Amino acid sequence: MHILVLNGPNLNMLGIREPEHYGTQTLADLENMLHEEAVRLGITIECCQSNHEGDLVDKIQAAYGKADGILINPAAYTHTSVALLDAVKAVSLPTVEVHISDPDSRDEFRKISFIRQACIATVKGKGFPGYLEGLQLLVKHIACGGGR
Repeated sequence: MHILVLNGPNLNMLGIREPEHYGTQTLADLENMLHEEAVRLGITIECCQSNHEGDLVDKIQAAYGKADGILINPAAYTHTSVALLDAVKAVSLPTVEVHISDPDSRDEFRKISFIRQACIATVKGKGFPGYLEGLQLLVKHIACGGGR
């Protein structure tokens, strides 16, 4: 089983960006944690981060026929990107949305998630461990024969 892990804009700044919301660990720390979990689960993952919406769309489209599922933190694009929603719908891969903080407890505009309607689950407000929960949910869903 192969999972694509996507992180959106500004997540490359983890560790220094708003530590009250995102903590002090880095994107490299997050990716290392996910790779360790992937080994434990007996799967492979590919981690990518981009500040550019089109790059994220390209990665989603390239996953068609190659990945079994997608774990995505669209970051700010959660609240603005119909393009990411359409890309996930197009590839029809089971997708889990994940957020380090709980967007619903922050600014009013953060309560909107365009991508959520194409996802099998959303994990939010659990910090880095939320990524592990999202990965485990996705792997279990796929292993049970679940599609989108």
